Amino acid sequence: MTVPPERTAGIGRREFLARAVGAPLVAAPLVAVPLALAVSACAVVPRRGRSPAADVRADLVIIGGGLGGCAAALAAANRGLRVIMTEETDWIGGQLTQQGVPPDENAWIETIGGTRRYLALRTGIREHYRRHAPLTERARANARLNPGNCWVSRVGAEPTVALAVLHEQLAPYVANGQLTILRRHRAVAADVHRDRVQAVHLHDRPNDRRLTVHAPYFLDATELGDLLPLTGTEYVTGAESRAQTGEPHAKDAPEPDNVQSFTMCFAMEHRDGEQHVIDRPPDYAAWRDLAIPAADGVPYRLLSFDEPANARIGFDPVARTGYWSYRRVIDRDLFVRDGNPSGRYAHDVTIVNWGLNDYSFGSLIDVSEAEAQAHIARATEQGRSLLYWLQTEAPRPNGGAGWPGLRLRPDILGTNDGFAQYPYIRESRRIAAAFTVCEQHVTTPTTFADSVGIGHYSMDLHRTTRGDYGRYGTTIPFQIPLGALLPKRMENLLPAAKNIGTTHLSNGCYRLHPVEWNIGESAGALVAFALARRLTPRAVHANAEHRRDFQQELQRDGVPLAWPDPLPK
Repeated sequence: MTVPPERTAGIGRREFLARAVGAPLVAAPLVAVPLALAVSACAVVPRRGRSPAADVRADLVIIGGGLGGCAAALAAANRGLRVIMTEETDWIGGQLTQQGVPPDENAWIETIGGTRRYLALRTGIREHYRRHAPLTERARANARLNPGNCWVSRVGAEPTVALAVLHEQLAPYVANGQLTILRRHRAVAADVHRDRVQAVHLHDRPNDRRLTVHAPYFLDATELGDLLPLTGTEYVTGAESRAQTGEPHAKDAPEPDNVQSFTMCFAMEHRDGEQHVIDRPPDYAAWRDLAIPAADGVPYRLLSFDEPANARIGFDPVARTGYWSYRRVIDRDLFVRDGNPSGRYAHDVTIVNWGLNDYSFGSLIDVSEAEAQAHIARATEQGRSLLYWLQTEAPRPNGGAGWPGLRLRPDILGTNDGFAQYPYIRESRRIAAAFTVCEQHVTTPTTFADSVGIGHYSMDLHRTTRGDYGRYGTTIPFQIPLGALLPKRMENLLPAAKNIGTTHLSNGCYRLHPVEWNIGESAGALVAFALARRLTPRAVHANAEHRRDFQQELQRDGVPLAWPDPLPK
């Protein structure tokens, strides 16, 4: 799927850098990475009049620069590999940055709930604010600073800050030449011989040309599992049947087209007493009047807080309660007004990623480019309609209607329109794996001898393309089995994101930020281990001694393989 160039078109290089590092150039810099280094970490930019080499080689090629891709690049480069990582958009970081989603995490994330490098990312975000933002003394002293004081995440922070910290983590390997990041490059084809990928062909969007990358190993860290169909790797989409998985809540029959909704998130602030109402979207009336059945079977208007769960949460940007603080990334009370000349922190900023702007009216998987772009455009229109409704018609607690002071914040997401650079993807293509994690593996105690990580989240399934209403199933802390990272047939292609061997149901708890990071980190480490031992990943998995050696290496590198018993309170 191609990201429309107009989303960031017209943003000059200087303006883009200002946004990417998290502060206007006229204000105090909000990033510890020098601008020149940040540029080299983001893109390979040929000199005018010259073209980059048509063929590039590395030890590992990672297609996709999301959280899994970044974690894989860190793990592999740290072990001495030469790595190429591609990214389709302007920003690495995936759901945390270009998609605008504050981290969804487990209850133990502050201590034991993630890998050492993932916890370092979280610490880095907090330290970034302490070093560069005009925090109040009380906020600066808070060891568990939550810049947005949101209640969905313990580190609700600006995507630009997360982007800067990721660049800081990757900077040493970019500087020494081990890591090359090809920004705005998209995989379009692949050369495959039998069970091995030989090369991947990229579309270099800045130069409108083709670049071919070669390596002994490839990782698919894309948001939708894009490398799987390009390489002929067997994969699964949508909902499986009970006969296929044995899952208690699976479907009676397979529904491969039934996937979770995606969301075009947007960032907004509220300026009480001001007028910032956008133009009425052309299809506003249709979106406003659309009613969708909820879990209780009753149809509720999509653009409303009528559905009982939404009614309990509510929304009030003046009182700063309910959905306003749900995914808030700037809490103005944490910042000193006099130390904030740019006005960046003068108002709360929240990210709108609610059920009200979930787009369940079409899939981005295995459709034409034109159809995918049409769905993204409609999802953006749905989001704009939600904003217009909030500005003009949403019921206020005092009996009025609308908050005209709601205002989009394009600087938060690095786009012209205030919407994310890429859709927030909840469900990807998934490899047909050597082992598939099912619902029963995350709802009953299950120990995996081949564990390469841990995770925990509820089975969070949003409204689907076939109209299944969202579910939020209880799970127990789980492991990530190595068998779920191995395609049944392909030998040198591994998943490194939401595309591992899960089901439609279990994907609902394996798709979150720290789990995706752990998957990518373990995949990158596995490639380095396999190359060093002259083994295939499948051979590492099949041999108990090799598998134990690899697991011990992961543990030494800060990847927990099992949850402690008992869990800390």
